Amino acid sequence: MSVRRLAEDNVQPPAFAFSKDNAVWAKAAIKKYPKGREQSAVIPLLMRAQEQDGWVTKAAIESVADMLGMAYIRVLEVATFYTQFQLGPVGTRAHIQVCGTTPCMLRGSEDLMAVCKSKIHHEPHHLNADGTLSWEEVECLGACVNAPMVMIFKDTYEDLTPRQLEYIIERFEAGKPGDVKVGTQIDRVYSAPFGGMTTLTSEDTVAERKPEPDAKTPEEAVSVPPSNAGRPSTDAIETAPAIKSPADGKSANPNGEAAKSAEAAGSPDKDEK
Repeated sequence: MSVRRLAEDNVQPPAFAFSKDNAVWAKAAIKKYPKGREQSAVIPLLMRAQEQDGWVTKAAIESVADMLGMAYIRVLEVATFYTQFQLGPVGTRAHIQVCGTTPCMLRGSEDLMAVCKSKIHHEPHHLNADGTLSWEEVECLGACVNAPMVMIFKDTYEDLTPRQLEYIIERFEAGKPGDVKVGTQIDRVYSAPFGGMTTLTSEDTVAERKPEPDAKTPEEAVSVPPSNAGRPSTDAIETAPAIKSPADGKSANPNGEAAKSAEAAGSPDKDEK
């Protein structure tokens, strides 16, 4: 992972403060943790600061540290370690995260990144001319079956083509994100197959189906019990307990003395009954 540093001082705001509603939320979030463990709220508080300002500023890191009684360096370590935190300014209307992991790349994520380069900026983590848009390449966003995809803030846009992404960018740039449908952009529901369901399409359920005449039960259909399916067969004379070693020479003739000795060892003496 590349080294992550805070943005330059010339773009850092002089101070940070949670909004009134976020301040109430932050106090409630801290109280969720046991006394003496309040520092565990560091990630939720940093995320709320990012949601408020769009990115994690140096002032926000110091403010969160003061709220939790932590050294500044400890909060800085958290913010610079997790890539979910944006350490520099992002687009005020959209920051587009393009998944570049293998499934998305095989389905055309490089074409999506080319769109971002042409319509936003040729380099990731840079603002467009108006400061409204930015983009970056990220690792798996968790919707591999609907690849390729992007995430904008907390929403995902899946099954994309370059033209569809161009339209999404244009709508966000115009301040009209509501014009874009969230989720898959093709004829599927969530991650269901394209074109609709292909199984369990009839109304009758498995429980209502009657077995065919002379049909074997699942127990009868299995020739080997599942508990013994992975075990080797012990019927061979070579595995008989009476045979100590192949070096005895008794296993060469299964019908010879070895078989007799194995049979004798495997059954009680008739005189002892």
